[in-house]
Amino acid sequence: MSASVRRTNNYFDGIAIAKPHLFVLAISVLSYFFEQMDNSNFSFIAPALTDSGFISKEKIATITSTYFLGMTLGGLLGGVLFDFFGRRKTFLVAVLLFSSASILNGITSDFHVFCFARAATGFGAFMMMVTSVAYIAEMTPSESRGRWQSLIAAAGFCAMPFIGILSRVVIPLSEEAWRYIFLVGGGGFFAFFLGLKYFPESPRWLVTQGRVTEAERVIRNLSGVDVDLSEIAANSPPKVKMLDQFIGMFSGKYLPRTLILLIFGIPLNIGAFVLTVWIPTLAEGKGFALKESLNLGIAVMLGGPVGMFISSFFADKGGRKIPMAILLMVLAGLAICYANLGKEYYPTLIVAFLLNAVSMGLAFIAMAYVPEHYPTGMRNTAVGMINAIQRLG
Repeated sequence: MSASVRRTNNYFDGIAIAKPHLFVLAISVLSYFFEQMDNSNFSFIAPALTDSGFISKEKIATITSTYFLGMTLGGLLGGVLFDFFGRRKTFLVAVLLFSSASILNGITSDFHVFCFARAATGFGAFMMMVTSVAYIAEMTPSESRGRWQSLIAAAGFCAMPFIGILSRVVIPLSEEAWRYIFLVGGGGFFAFFLGLKYFPESPRWLVTQGRVTEAERVIRNLSGVDVDLSEIAANSPPKVKMLDQFIGMFSGKYLPRTLILLIFGIPLNIGAFVLTVWIPTLAEGKGFALKESLNLGIAVMLGGPVGMFISSFFADKGGRKIPMAILLMVLAGLAICYANLGKEYYPTLIVAFLLNAVSMGLAFIAMAYVPEHYPTGMRNTAVGMINAIQRLG
């Protein structure tokens, strides 16, 4: 269609992803990559910290709990900031925060500063995760939204095996080599500066602010299609106050949705993070050597992007519920198998890989599923609140 002919449209629905649009999604991938690098590195670093005498295993639990507290606050505040200050600003602040905190973790020798930096990493990483889920949902066509969520996450989550392999090579070099892993996580500054220049604001958020012309310009710049959003804007619901957003997700037709998302999400998050955060440390405590423990961690991390890539092919098939239900049953079977493996090294490697592949495939179909349950005005506050409560588990 000619750019001179205005097309009444529902944002990006029915519009093919053009090169400028793809470039913006690529910046999201890069941000995901460094966020996951900072999110995943501690599981590999933890055994080295205890081996070197830097901290005890009891303090590993303290650091992990502090990190999850930071994630909880990042989800709560990130969702609110995202709805009130815009998608772009909140996203970029989150990337800047977790990248800076990772560098601080790499240079400090003080336990309290280390805990603070780890909490700040969790805060920034999860703020970015919450905002990116809603941002990608708003920046992609509804007919392929689940596929793009999974593909972007799959590419970004390649950081998980990357940081595992890098840790396997670097950490055994010396007692202090773990510091280099944190410093590499500071590479998120590269994604920040790219986003500062090229990241557009979400057209959906712009419309809620009455900035319809800007919203149309964003879509035109990314897709080459000149859209008319006046009808959408006219039917856009009024702004919702923060307290009303919170009350809204726990009342009326949204209450059953919120409760179901929490009932399923809390145990799934506990299981997923026990797997990704604790596997190397628990494996070492079970009698596996440090290198074997790191290898188990790498197997877990490799499963993540593979699972998300595979799930992208059916994330939009049969709705969201059917693929999620199937993956949930497969996940339960693998979890039972994993719990009964004992000290069988190679079977543990294989099942750990499959377990995280299914878990992450399920998680990122859910990432597309959750935002679709709430209107634009409360979407990210609701997504942030739900994910924060899940992490608090």
